[in-house]
Amino acid sequence: MGIPLHQAARIGTYLLRQHLSGRERYPLVLMLEPLFRCNLACAGCGKIDYPAEILDQRLSYDDCMAAIDECGAPVVSIAGGEPLLHREMPQIVKGYLERKKFVILCTNALLLAKKIDDYRPHPSFTWSIHLDGNRAMHDKSVCQKGTYDKAVEAIKLAKSKGFRVSINCTLFNDADPAEVASFLDDMTALGLDGITVSPGYAYERAPDQQHFLNRNKTKELFRGILARGRGGKAWAFSQSINFLNFLAGNESYQCTPWGNPTRTVFGWQKPCYLLGEGYAKTFRELMDTTEWDKYGVGKYEKCADCMVHCGFEASAVKDMVRRPLRAATVALRGVRTQGAMAKDIPLEGQRRAEFVFSDHVGRKLTEIRAGKNGAAKSGTQRPVAAE
Repeated sequence: MGIPLHQAARIGTYLLRQHLSGRERYPLVLMLEPLFRCNLACAGCGKIDYPAEILDQRLSYDDCMAAIDECGAPVVSIAGGEPLLHREMPQIVKGYLERKKFVILCTNALLLAKKIDDYRPHPSFTWSIHLDGNRAMHDKSVCQKGTYDKAVEAIKLAKSKGFRVSINCTLFNDADPAEVASFLDDMTALGLDGITVSPGYAYERAPDQQHFLNRNKTKELFRGILARGRGGKAWAFSQSINFLNFLAGNESYQCTPWGNPTRTVFGWQKPCYLLGEGYAKTFRELMDTTEWDKYGVGKYEKCADCMVHCGFEASAVKDMVRRPLRAATVALRGVRTQGAMAKDIPLEGQRRAEFVFSDHVGRKLTEIRAGKNGAAKSGTQRPVAAE
């Protein structure tokens, strides 16, 4: 797998400590969104669907450090929006590394050549380049020609400077298993340190709702891909073998949304990275007040087709701790890509979807405007850390 030994050891120790203490809910990865603004408008992304006043908001360096100090996760994945638009991003990355966290900085790579010298290679720091497949697949996904070539050049540049580099790849219902497998071969030939794959999920704010995968199509797609790569052993995935086994339909997990808690400019997002159904001011409030049992496949209509890594990777990792021999067997033999699939979770009892996005946006706008009015009266204005 594409996970360094020292990282696997430290995270494994952290997981074992939580397991032995009997702690039921704990974070594995802090999903940080320090801004929503981006320099692309991808068809499958709803993160930039906000008024300009919200897109202009940024989490400060202090906000970002407080988030990791609050939750204590061993890994931070910084997304957005486009994180390289944030002027304080080099300091934020440095601050996390000084706290001995593993840092994954996600980027579409359009600004990487300009910004790369603001960063230094570190064993615990990884660039994660957004690439949704080969040239035709990716440029279609991000709605802009030429982005694939720029991303590949950025990968080569970062590798030449000694950085760890991975890719994150989201797949949709028009993905062809043979094309995806060939793409993964091409990426491996570039010397990547890791690959993260996930099925696209039709969360409510995404502009294109027509090209997301349902659960059956997800399983068929990943079986087709992994069968062309020796059950996944041909590629260095920076994901657990159990998660890949889940994507191929061999496990039936409930999601673990608290495993990847999300901090955004709104606050701590309830319940997960892709569903913003409420926000908490602190991590403790998030953990204590979120009605976790109301969410997940079979529980909530919005979750019905979700198999995304931010919800299920933590479930897969917890299963590895609970059943290490089973995970070791899958790792040795590769993911099974034929035969019966695990029985899936029934959907008959799920509650109806609620649509609360507009209310949260309205409250945030009121808060921003009240702050501006207060700053104007006092003669001060909080600077926005951005390009």
